[in-house]
Amino acid sequence: MGELTFFLGLQVQQKEDGIFISQDKYLAKILKKFNYSDVKSMIGSLMYLIASRPDIMFTVCACARFQVTPKTSHLLAVKRIFRYLKCKPTLGLWYSRDSPLELVAYTDSDYAGATQDRKSTTRGCQFLGNKLISWQCKKQTVVATSTTEAEYVVAASCCGQVLWIQN
Repeated sequence: MGELTFFLGLQVQQKEDGIFISQDKYLAKILKKFNYSDVKSMIGSLMYLIASRPDIMFTVCACARFQVTPKTSHLLAVKRIFRYLKCKPTLGLWYSRDSPLELVAYTDSDYAGATQDRKSTTRGCQFLGNKLISWQCKKQTVVATSTTEAEYVVAASCCGQVLWIQN
């Protein structure tokens, strides 16, 4: 069959010292497709694009929160994301072959960071060696009354099974 070069819209370039994953062709397609009028489809397309573009993940997820009833300000924010992507179309993820196989995770939470409902936002990423393998950004479902409670909610949601075993 040969080397994997294209899979589910992801372009894969295998080199001697690592693997580069990008979505250049998909980005060109959505830039051409949208005439900046259909905000919901634009956000959906951007959500798929974040598979290889963590640089836009936070802003796309922030726009997705308002996808049901978008306003003019949300359309302007999405247009800014598209303008940025047009200027930086070839960015992607690089996975080096000589990275150690050690799993490391980072997480953080802000206290009442969402201005509309005072809910905290949780962010995190996981690395296998120096390779990014997963990332997330999520608004918490409860309103924390302190910074400590916001951090506890994160720990409970990420590691709930481990916390229950230790108690």
